[in-house]
Amino acid sequence: MTNATLSRRQSQLTKGRLPRYAVWVVLGAAVVLAAAVSALVGFSIVSWAVFAAVFFVVGATIVTATVEGGRKATDSLATYLVYGCFLLALLPLLSVIWTVLERGVPGISYDFLFTSMNGVTGAVDNSAAENGTPVLGGAYHAVIGTLQITLWATLISVPVGLLAAIYLIEYGTGGPLTRAITFFVDVMTGIPSIVAGLFAAALFGLLFGPGTRTGFVAAVALSVLMIPVVVRSTEEMLKIVPNELREASYALGVRKWRTIMKVVIPTAISGIASGVTLAIARVIGETAPILVTAGFASAINWNVFSGWMSTLPTFIYYQILTPTSPTNIDASTQRAWAAALLLIIMVMLLNLVARFVARMFAPKTSR
Repeated sequence: MTNATLSRRQSQLTKGRLPRYAVWVVLGAAVVLAAAVSALVGFSIVSWAVFAAVFFVVGATIVTATVEGGRKATDSLATYLVYGCFLLALLPLLSVIWTVLERGVPGISYDFLFTSMNGVTGAVDNSAAENGTPVLGGAYHAVIGTLQITLWATLISVPVGLLAAIYLIEYGTGGPLTRAITFFVDVMTGIPSIVAGLFAAALFGLLFGPGTRTGFVAAVALSVLMIPVVVRSTEEMLKIVPNELREASYALGVRKWRTIMKVVIPTAISGIASGVTLAIARVIGETAPILVTAGFASAINWNVFSGWMSTLPTFIYYQILTPTSPTNIDASTQRAWAAALLLIIMVMLLNLVARFVARMFAPKTSR
């Protein structure tokens, strides 16, 4: 085959197709045009990105329709819309992360991480502002309270939710009890967090007297919010375990409880760990039930069963609502942003731990 014949066939195959660089040319033109339009209406990064996405989708579709025809243009339009919606969905997340980093990083210091607000007054904040010294007072007591309350809530919720899901999938026969559990789990999933706080406060008020506020009461309130999430996520993970694995275990004479422990749960442990992490992330940022059940403290409290206790969400709430110095709110605002950044870091670390646990306990597969 001669070179001329080969080049002729290649040109026939690529005839009526856009060159690879065409999409990038359209994207560049859309970015430039979007910058001009955004400048006319008041330039901002968000408006620039939105205009660029719209111009790119419209322009790329028109160019594709002109060169490759309407059918290919429709396919390209759907593809570009998916990509565009994905990028637009990332904008709020990136904006939140950037804002928290920008305002929270200056407040992260050794004093913030390892000191409490005990003894910090408005005079301290004003003197620090006048002298140009770093802001005194920190969120150490709130970090300790967050870790303790979340730990106890997890210890309460995970066994209850895991066992309830195992009953629904492995032992439930679709009878009245199964339907009742499923119904109440669905109802509990949608209840407001303040209702869980009021329930825990009323329960412990009846048992130990009115006004009982401790970290453990807050943990019980958070467990009411966590249990439905753990049940639902674990239930879905157990459903996707192939029945062939259970039947193979039963064929070898293994009892049902041991099949669940050694076959079913290890197979679904990755999804279960992810569900537990989502449940923890769901409650670690709650403010209303903590205010009702644990109150607020400015000193460190290591005893979760006695005394008021503070968490990072309540710390942020009080720093914004009641600044330490009404005439100089910058110090309290800086503490609030730093605590928000610290809370995001804790959620991120929880996700990393969940991934490590899932990988460590996942069933080993041969190559």
